[in-house]
Amino acid sequence: MAEKVKTCGVKKESGFLYYLDKQGDVSRSKMARAGKGGGNAEKVVTVNVKRESGYLYFIDKDGDVSRAKMARGRKK
Repeated sequence: MAEKVKTCGVKKESGFLYYLDKQGDVSRSKMARAGKGGGNAEKVVTVNVKRESGYLYFIDKDGDVSRAKMARGRKK
């Protein structure tokens, strides 16, 4: 299903959302909770991943950058 693109070993803290930003680096933002806003993105690791169209990029359970092919259309 998913394939590893880069190994970076990010240690995730609870209460934060980890994602691949527009520059291809791993960033995190505080998650919004009832009445309290989130935001204040901070860069965690510089990995310079070049994105390809048709893939969903994410930080997997090991803290590495992975990608999965996006589903397009319904399967019958």
